Amino acid sequence: MIQKEEILDIFSKYNKDEITIVTVGSHTSLHILKGAKLEGFSTAVITTKDRDVPYKRFGVADKFIYVDKFSDISNDDIQQQLRDMNAIIVPHGSFIAYCGLDNVESSFKVPMFGNRKILRWEAERDLEGKILGESGLRLPKKLAKPEDINGPSMVKFPGARGGRGYFVCSSKEEFDAKVADFIKKGVLEDSDVPNAHIEEYVVGTNYCIHYFYSPLYNRVELMGMDRRYESNIDGFVRIPAKDQMEIELNPSYVITGNFPIVIRESLLPQVFEMGDKLVDKAKDLVNPGMIGPFCLQSLCNENLELVVFEMSARIDGGTNTFMNGSPYSFLYHGENLSMGQRIAKEIKMALELGMEDKILY
Repeated sequence: MIQKEEILDIFSKYNKDEITIVTVGSHTSLHILKGAKLEGFSTAVITTKDRDVPYKRFGVADKFIYVDKFSDISNDDIQQQLRDMNAIIVPHGSFIAYCGLDNVESSFKVPMFGNRKILRWEAERDLEGKILGESGLRLPKKLAKPEDINGPSMVKFPGARGGRGYFVCSSKEEFDAKVADFIKKGVLEDSDVPNAHIEEYVVGTNYCIHYFYSPLYNRVELMGMDRRYESNIDGFVRIPAKDQMEIELNPSYVITGNFPIVIRESLLPQVFEMGDKLVDKAKDLVNPGMIGPFCLQSLCNENLELVVFEMSARIDGGTNTFMNGSPYSFLYHGENLSMGQRIAKEIKMALELGMEDKILY
């Protein structure tokens, strides 16, 4: 693991008046970069030549760092190019997937916003379950093996897959059949199967809750909420039931978009309590814990209980639903604030106060 002191030593050699906010051109990069520009930072995007159109058309990037393939992000020459432009990386799900978590932890020596140690805690199901469970959050019951399935269950696989390969089943036989079908289609590999995470299927309404923990203010802010638009399940359920029965189709849960949403006001105390508990426990388990954006993906059951089934320990894709602000970010800041601009504000304040050690790793 790269030590924080090493990253801070690299940052100490930067020209603090010429900081560049950088991320990979994917996931949530549009509002990360736009938010940085609004706060007066120079911006750069790492992209391939066939995927640079959005960043040119929307004008969010001042500089372009081209790679032949996204896995080149961790190459030494790219890292040196980033350090030469006084870069602070804002990581998101695609950045971690392309760079590789092992590289992020051990060889990517560029200052990064947030706590890079906590990224593995969202990627590995056992660690994720530990931090969520010890935070005292209500979680779906976990099943140890496919043989334990005796009712509707959700099956997931490790990593930032955007729902790809997830499925619902009700028996060991159905589990085996769906796994075989996904392997045949190339959605899963044989090596994925032993790492399957199986949990009870909770019936409820979906709320993906986006928080921001500010180490400078020492507070948890509620920034926005969304729900997922997933293929092919959201198209499948629009087919009449009698026709669904005649179609040989395994529903999938690949995220293709997001809807902004608000929760009933009486549930907000529960929402804040969940965020506070996770932040407190993260400080104990993986110091300094959560820094900046994180997300709790939850289902609200008929008893108005929020059940958390997943977390993101960095900016989540659903923050794209409030590029121009959400009702919650407006209440906090009195302006239409995206998560990208909120990150930039924290970086800007840390630089002004000389508290970079609170936000960089």
